[in-house]
Amino acid sequence: MKVKTQENGRGREVTIRQADLRDARPICALIKSNPLELIVRPLGDIVRNIDRFTVVYAGGRLVGCASYSVLPEAGNFSHASIEMTSVAIRKSWRGRGLGRKLVETMVERISQLRPVQIIVLTYTPDFFRKIGFERIAKQDIMYKIYSGCMNCTKHSNPFTCPEVAMAYTPKFDDGPDETQKGESK
Repeated sequence: MKVKTQENGRGREVTIRQADLRDARPICALIKSNPLELIVRPLGDIVRNIDRFTVVYAGGRLVGCASYSVLPEAGNFSHASIEMTSVAIRKSWRGRGLGRKLVETMVERISQLRPVQIIVLTYTPDFFRKIGFERIAKQDIMYKIYSGCMNCTKHSNPFTCPEVAMAYTPKFDDGPDETQKGESK
């Protein structure tokens, strides 16, 4: 997928695509350059999960990334939520609509997995609200709290952490999922 944007009055081609292994080091550097907004991820974790990343390139340089993590519901895997993580746009490229396009691309990609909801923990709730995410209570995502937030090195209590929990509910126009029909028998 390619979109156009402007830089200094000149058209510049921007590419948004699924990441590959060549992107691992630039992704790691971009995440590390945003320590106040993001949880730093080790390079090995990025490599192991490279298939879950989407990247934004402009002028041959990585300017954005996002990933996701499946949060399964014990006993009912078709009722899983998916967390969008590591959403970052290089500071010099913010305000050009690339973050919105990246998140919309991720929502489309994640929706193919048919989650119950897509969640995000963010310091920029207004940005996500404009895309269709709604604020939710952290108590509504306890699996995430116990599996991720309890290990956070930034805040001692996930419920006093300033990140805002938000959710987006994907819409599916092809009717009920066949696997869910079979589970009700």
